[in-house]
Amino acid sequence: MKNSMTDLNNHLFMQLERLSEENLSEAQIAQEAKRAEAIVSVAEQIVSNAQTQLKAATLFAQHGNDVLPMLPQVASSKTIEGKAK
Repeated sequence: MKNSMTDLNNHLFMQLERLSEENLSEAQIAQEAKRAEAIVSVAEQIVSNAQTQLKAATLFAQHGNDVLPMLPQVASSKTIEGKAK
């Protein structure tokens, strides 16, 4: 996995394919279901983080450098000095 949203989507679909295999025993289904729960839990956090980043980028696009002191992780000091306004 290369850590992109496309990779996450592919990973989720691969897990769905494993869950839908018809020749799995009950124990294997239980194991895959448990694995799927863990994957979904991590995926939800990744999506939540991406949503937060998008909100920060939207605020920056709407308000420019004025919002940067409240979003210290969004920009570098060069941006804050006025080079991205």
